[in-house]
Amino acid sequence: MPNIYQKITTITILLCIGLVLPNGVVAQPDAPTGLEAISYDSHVELRWNSNAEPNLSSYSIYRSDQGSTFQFLTSVGSINTQYIDFIGAQNQSFEYRITATNSSSEESDFSNQVAASTFEMTDEELLTMVQEYTFRYFWDFAHPVSGMARERNTTSTVTSGGSGFGIMAILVGIERGFITQEEGVARLLKIVNFLETADRFYGVFPHWMNGSTGEVIPFSSLDDGGDLVETAFLIQGLLTARQCINGNTTDEILLRDKITQIWEEVDWNWYRKSVQQVLFWHWSSNFGWDINLEIRGFNEAHIIYLLAIASPTHPIPANLYDNGWAGNNYTNGADFFGYPLEVGSYRGGPLFFSHYSYMGFDPRYKKDGYTNYFNRNVYHTLINRAYCIENPGNYEGYGVNCWGLTASDDPFGYLAHEPTAARDNGTITPTAALSSMPFTPELSIAAMKHFYRAHGEKLWGKYGFYDAFNLTEDWFATSYLAIDQGPIIGMIENYRTQLLWNCFMSNPEIQTALDAVGFVPDSVVVTDLEQVKLDKNEFSIFPNPASSTVDIFIKNNTNTFFEKTEISLYGINGKRISNFPKEKQWFYGEDKVTISVAGIPSGIYFLQLKTELYSLTKKLVIVR
Repeated sequence: MPNIYQKITTITILLCIGLVLPNGVVAQPDAPTGLEAISYDSHVELRWNSNAEPNLSSYSIYRSDQGSTFQFLTSVGSINTQYIDFIGAQNQSFEYRITATNSSSEESDFSNQVAASTFEMTDEELLTMVQEYTFRYFWDFAHPVSGMARERNTTSTVTSGGSGFGIMAILVGIERGFITQEEGVARLLKIVNFLETADRFYGVFPHWMNGSTGEVIPFSSLDDGGDLVETAFLIQGLLTARQCINGNTTDEILLRDKITQIWEEVDWNWYRKSVQQVLFWHWSSNFGWDINLEIRGFNEAHIIYLLAIASPTHPIPANLYDNGWAGNNYTNGADFFGYPLEVGSYRGGPLFFSHYSYMGFDPRYKKDGYTNYFNRNVYHTLINRAYCIENPGNYEGYGVNCWGLTASDDPFGYLAHEPTAARDNGTITPTAALSSMPFTPELSIAAMKHFYRAHGEKLWGKYGFYDAFNLTEDWFATSYLAIDQGPIIGMIENYRTQLLWNCFMSNPEIQTALDAVGFVPDSVVVTDLEQVKLDKNEFSIFPNPASSTVDIFIKNNTNTFFEKTEISLYGINGKRISNFPKEKQWFYGEDKVTISVAGIPSGIYFLQLKTELYSLTKKLVIVR
């Protein structure tokens, strides 16, 4: 505790700089500045400038309902410059002001006054909102030194696999206009520069690292070395970036070269124990192969074998795909809730099995000797949802729009939740349904709306949806996990534009690996939830960039037609361009329609073809 002389000295100093009044009371703080309000579907986000005053303790939020007296709403700590007011309804109007309070409980005058009105957002606007908020986890909350994704709310620990997903999130951020190309490239360079000097074990990164030094942080008592699965998720993200960032600036060329070097230094063969017919998850210079965990499917590790076979420098033999990955209880062949499951465990396991390996690897239109993995992931998702609808555990809230069991936090700790009695405790994890967006878009969008509109007051925060919730236990997480946030933003984009799929699959090494393990072309399944998919056909636009008109081409290879296909144009903020929507029927053999874009300002847009059941989107640049 400070003595009397220290107190007198402190007050004297503060008097000199004008922060303490002669009677020892800390002076009234300045009013906050720069208050702005951003309106959304069911919430309002307030932002303001930070008060640079050493004795500030909190900010107070005041709200007025359509001209009524301002009422105190809540207080937030002085480190905050943001507040989410979850209204829970559309078409509600409010005015806001805030004040600052110091350690002597002196409150400032009001800030400027702002108004906001919630409004019913379209599906596209909601998808953009979810992506933008989720993006913040990987941009705003990234480690300041390395740029890597931090593990939960830690200050120093970063995660390799989560950073692979974070790299993909940065690519989506560029595509959606959340950041500029230059900003994205600079952040990606920061990440690869860090990775070049970080601890590696035969080119393989550990699960956790110190975000400042790159030194390994043990994940468990024996796990202080290389983690091949986490590294594969990281490499998947890096290779996606290598193809997405295809410009010729000095930084872009340097980025691609550095990614190539990191990729080529991974010694996949070492993780066979040099001679085994299966890959092993871990190796440590201190404990060797003591963990002794074989990587066998079906689980989240599909991408590991594809990358290991694709490696241009340290490839494993292609026969390890059958002997190792698919070598033990791989096939299933049973039906669950009326849906077939050719590959995977009982009822498919947790839904992250259908997400992590397919962030970059596009499973559409192809199959190996075991299954079509797009079909498998569709059915896996439908089984997971059907189990929640049946709800054998009689948990509160489960239903047609409230479903999704996967690995996440829960009221009792952490668990890989799945549709079995042993691993279902009433916990719903938003990433489960949202990251299945490419497989079950209509059902996933309906779940997204339910999570946000029905539970957003407790489930929605500054980085989007919190990790999980359990209504039976009246529990909502306050945590965010990189491996849960990353698939949300990435898989939504794969549904909307196929960005990550297109970039990753354009790596020349990947098709070589697919050929080596026996992938062949295959058609997309048509389930009772689908008719003919637009993405089953060839869809393109020309010219792009465009100035006056755009020709939309679609090669209809089916013996049917698309009823009421709506053609819409959206800005990068997800808002629909007014007066643009048109309807068109494409009959068999018809291939083109011309749309005018005259009068639309220059910029980046997304042109969408949408039927009642599904949609397909292409990026369009308009120049004047």
